[in-house]
Amino acid sequence: MNRFLHWFNLVGVLALVVLCVLQWRVNRQLNFDLNAAEQTRQQQAARLDEQAKRLTGGASDLDGFREQLTRATASLKQAESKLAALEQQVKQLTNERDQLKTSVTQWAAAVSARDTQLAQAGTDLQKLAADRNAAVLKFNEVAAKQNDLVRELEKRSKEHTAAVEQLNQRTREFNALVEKYNALARPPPPKSSP
Repeated sequence: MNRFLHWFNLVGVLALVVLCVLQWRVNRQLNFDLNAAEQTRQQQAARLDEQAKRLTGGASDLDGFREQLTRATASLKQAESKLAALEQQVKQLTNERDQLKTSVTQWAAAVSARDTQLAQAGTDLQKLAADRNAAVLKFNEVAAKQNDLVRELEKRSKEHTAAVEQLNQRTREFNALVEKYNALARPPPPKSSP
């Protein structure tokens, strides 16, 4: 019987283990489902809060839109009255524009005549500038020739001065020779008889 009890205890323990495992699995699944349900509840609560905020914001937006519509209607009425005034101004400005077109046409003709005169004056100025430039070139050529002549004159003057100095030197030498010759060519003084 002892053996029977052992086997009975073993079967009981195994049955208890199986029961515990099954109970643990059921509890685990229930806990997961409970956690998922809690998360879903929190998400739904957050959505409800968000929708409540949207509804509150939508109501305030609706009030704002009503105010904007009232202001837009008032602005439209003002714009219509301003438009009528502006149309009157446009008619007046159109008349002034037509008058200005006539004035501009006359002014353009005067400007064209002035441009023609300016072009003629420009042509005359270019001709005068060309004549002046030619005269300046001729003057520069004459000045260059004069400078060349002055340099040639200075060169010749130096050559003349050198020739004069050489002539003076030779004249001195000649005079010295003449004196020597005269001294030699003079008859000796007569000798007196004793």
